[in-house]
Amino acid sequence: MESKPVNLTEALASFDDVHSPRIVARMNDYDVRIAYTAGEHVWHVHEDTDEFFLVLDGRFDIALRNAADGTETTVELHKVDTFVVPKGTEHKPSSPGGPILMFEPSGTRTTGDRHEGEIPGHVDSTMGHAL
Repeated sequence: MESKPVNLTEALASFDDVHSPRIVARMNDYDVRIAYTAGEHVWHVHEDTDEFFLVLDGRFDIALRNAADGTETTVELHKVDTFVVPKGTEHKPSSPGGPILMFEPSGTRTTGDRHEGEIPGHVDSTMGHAL
């Protein structure tokens, strides 16, 4: 990656795929990724890493599943809200539409270490794409 500023508005204008993150920067062993979201993702878990989300615009919901009893709660995020999904927590993002920014260790798959059910066609199971 080049050492130059990245304008997020321009970066977001360079693609339109949903749930297909682009890597805009690397910091230590972490990727800074942006993605468009729309519709439901898949229930998944990252066993060994937290996952940071920043909503750039619109609304972004994250359903969380309690490992002890299977109950589900949903965190509703709006523009400029942040949230961290703790490692080992099953979660399922969904959104009526909007861009997000994420921090994840490089090589982290968007569908986690394990996921539930089939991966929907609009969800890209990837470790991120170069911008």
